[in-house]
Amino acid sequence: MSKVWPLVFMVLSIGCFSNGSGRQNSTVPDLVNIGALFSYNTSVGRTIKVALEAAFDDINSDPNILGRTKLNLSLQEDSKYRGFLSIAEVLQVMASQTVAIIGPHSSVTAHVITHIANELQVPLLSFSALDPTLSSLQFPFFIRTCHSDLYQMTAIADLVDYYGWKDVIAVFPDDDNGRNGISTLGDKLAERRCKISYKAALRPQASMEEISNVLVQVALAESRIIVVHGNTQLGPQVFTVAKNLGMMGTGYVWIATSFLSALLDINYPLSPDSMDEIQGVLTPRIHTLNSERRRSFVSRWKNLTRGNTANVKLGLSFLPIYAYDTVYALAYALDAFFKEGNRITFSTDSKLSNIHGNNLNLEALKIFNEGNLLRRKIYEVNMTGVSGPFKYTSDRNLANPAYEIINVIGTGTRRIGYWSNHSGLSVVPPETLYSKPVNLPRKNQKLFPVIWPGNTDEKPRGWVFPNNGRLLKIGVPRGVSYHEFVSQIKGTDMFEGFCIDVFLAAVNLLPYAVPYKFISYGDGKNNPSMTELVRLITTGEFDGAVGDIAITTERTRMVDFTQPYIESGLVVVAPIGQAESNALAFLAPFTPKMWFVTASFFILVGAVVWILEHRVNDEFRGPPKKQVVTVLWFSFSTMFFSHRENTVSTLGRVVLIIWLFVVLIINSSYTASLTSILTVQQLYSPIKGIESLVNSKVPIGYTQGSFAKNYLVQEIHIEESRLVPLTTPEEIAKALKHGPENGGVAAYIDERAYTDIFLSSRCDLSVVGQEFTRNGWGFAFPRDSPLAVDLSTAILQMIDNGDLQRIHDKWLLSSACLSQGSKLEVERLQLKSFWGLYAICGIACLLALFMYLIQILRQYQKHYLEEPESIGGQSIGSSSRSSRLKTFLSFADEKEETVKSRSKRRKMERISYRSSVGSSSNKEDASRRSEYANELL
Repeated sequence: MSKVWPLVFMVLSIGCFSNGSGRQNSTVPDLVNIGALFSYNTSVGRTIKVALEAAFDDINSDPNILGRTKLNLSLQEDSKYRGFLSIAEVLQVMASQTVAIIGPHSSVTAHVITHIANELQVPLLSFSALDPTLSSLQFPFFIRTCHSDLYQMTAIADLVDYYGWKDVIAVFPDDDNGRNGISTLGDKLAERRCKISYKAALRPQASMEEISNVLVQVALAESRIIVVHGNTQLGPQVFTVAKNLGMMGTGYVWIATSFLSALLDINYPLSPDSMDEIQGVLTPRIHTLNSERRRSFVSRWKNLTRGNTANVKLGLSFLPIYAYDTVYALAYALDAFFKEGNRITFSTDSKLSNIHGNNLNLEALKIFNEGNLLRRKIYEVNMTGVSGPFKYTSDRNLANPAYEIINVIGTGTRRIGYWSNHSGLSVVPPETLYSKPVNLPRKNQKLFPVIWPGNTDEKPRGWVFPNNGRLLKIGVPRGVSYHEFVSQIKGTDMFEGFCIDVFLAAVNLLPYAVPYKFISYGDGKNNPSMTELVRLITTGEFDGAVGDIAITTERTRMVDFTQPYIESGLVVVAPIGQAESNALAFLAPFTPKMWFVTASFFILVGAVVWILEHRVNDEFRGPPKKQVVTVLWFSFSTMFFSHRENTVSTLGRVVLIIWLFVVLIINSSYTASLTSILTVQQLYSPIKGIESLVNSKVPIGYTQGSFAKNYLVQEIHIEESRLVPLTTPEEIAKALKHGPENGGVAAYIDERAYTDIFLSSRCDLSVVGQEFTRNGWGFAFPRDSPLAVDLSTAILQMIDNGDLQRIHDKWLLSSACLSQGSKLEVERLQLKSFWGLYAICGIACLLALFMYLIQILRQYQKHYLEEPESIGGQSIGSSSRSSRLKTFLSFADEKEETVKSRSKRRKMERISYRSSVGSSSNKEDASRRSEYANELL
């Protein structure tokens, strides 16, 4: 520390003798000082230095940028993560009236020196300090010229979600950059219902032993998805230790942030030992557009780095590319700044000049008066750089962030896809998708296959049971109602029953061992609350729950359930008795609506057939009274196929055939239903289902500890005072037998799985109505537990191979009351079962009437076209509408043969009339010609 203070005093004293006291006014300067703060003794720093010097040379040699003004680069060595020295270094750079500083390399240093930049209003441009918390709101003079880690963490979160993993472990240096980056990753994972289950923090300068101790704890954790967020120094050490601990094998997933892709690009090719340590690792690389300018820069890179790297070959990563573009962006901003007539001036900070003591010479530090204006000009830059389009959005981040997803394989890497905030994960370059609509749904994401650690192409499951000797604590409800489902074997800690056997069979199908132990929940005297058992999973008292646990909305908000292994909705159980027959039993097969529609169609079809047959069939003619009787007789006689009237017209026969088919179906259904009603014993209950209970005031029983109480009160709004808790099956049967008049209950509500067991030996009780919920039973585990997913797969496998049915038959199969042939309610035939037949018949009738109407209209028109003209010179067509309607109805009522004969007779009369008129006119012409001849003589 004694060596540091003289350095600070020296820097400040330099500022005292600089040309900066007071306010300076000048025209466009010949030279503008730009500082650069990096660590140049590393491979990354060397590439950055080469890129910066190349950019300054290119700009100073281009008269189209800044004209005669030249940029002067002042390189300052960064002390790397040493905050106080970083302050001294940045002060040294600012002492020479610097208008902007490029750097620093790390976010840790940026957090320190950005406060100085804000105070002196000097823009700080960094393409490598990617901490998302270096926001423009808190640090307005910090300008990020590369994409923030916010987007990189979003890409990693999408990658985790794409493969269906839920828990990840984060390994990171415990500094500003590490903590803030992992915090951002946690937020993005939470948006996708994923999480960081363990944060393994490392000291920024951690030794190999410290890294080993941390990774041992990681190996004992459950998750096998490990995200490493570090730098080019610490990151490779993590992989070296992981390789030595055997953590780079099958089952692990390693995702490294962009430090690894930068390291691979700069030091390519890595040594075989180094490559062997990172086999199968995934890492994002900032995507740059493959433009002509980039290809030109790549071809220059070998010449730029030759002779400048101490015989070390330097590859090209995104860092020197963005370093080059940063200098150009600053140059364009300065060019716009000067073209508007602005000048560079500095002034003394009065607050610093008032500070005295120990000759610190703080008054030597100058404020860049036009710093705010230059900062705005930088954000207005819109250019095409080596990296591609360089433009800021309204939130002051570079537009169109995109990454390549790299898979380390063998001696090199392979790109498996891209990520952008426009299209998510894709195998298509992002720039080809920017013109299309945003497309981020998970189902549209796609990547090429990956070679995972252990040289396997099979996607890792992503988790294992932690190898720490701890058994999973599985809570098992200790109820007193139905031991067929779950019961504790006396004198032991073991359990048996249907639910237990299903769980054991599912666990045996898993491809890995599950260490667990059953822990009873409940006092054995009362049924425990299943909701409370589920809640204890959220507190960590249990790691899961196995038993007759219904999947309800309230419980799914707390835990994750497996696939249901048995369906069990709520039903109503009530006493039943034999139904008494009555004189109107023959009406029971059809509902009132069915009877009404059937009778209406009988009359409708009779009327249609009468209309179609009236003009051609003598049996459908006669006085009105007789015709009405004929229609009714014909209609209802078709029920027994005993109609004596024959149909003559084609349309009438078509309608009748269709109707007789309908009658056949109706008669057969009626006969079958009536036979069932009269021959099978009918049982009766005054309670028809949950609706009748809601509309009544009778007491209702439910199983104590069941979710049925909350459902009836909260969802169906039954008064809680009407609900009676019951415990054992014997108590339930007794309450139903006594009824509400003797202190019992009118009905009992429980889950279907329970009632099947309960009713197997109680034939005087039955389920009435339908199930009014659709629940199932499942095993409960903490939210996002991978065990719930794997057990669900195992349960589905048991359904397919029949194991689940065999376990069901072993514990729950009973047939005590299944052979009595009793039926609780009359299954009345409803209109919805026959509406198709009626629709066909109705359409046939309408079509027949329409065709008949067209036919009779054509006959009517033809008949009246043949009518002779009246004596008064008026045709029939000139008569009134009412007379025409009467004429048409009279025509429609006439028999068709009569109309045809009359038409034929009129036609003959018309021909005779025309011939007689013609002969008389010939005689008159002859006499006229004779008279005319006599006159001429």
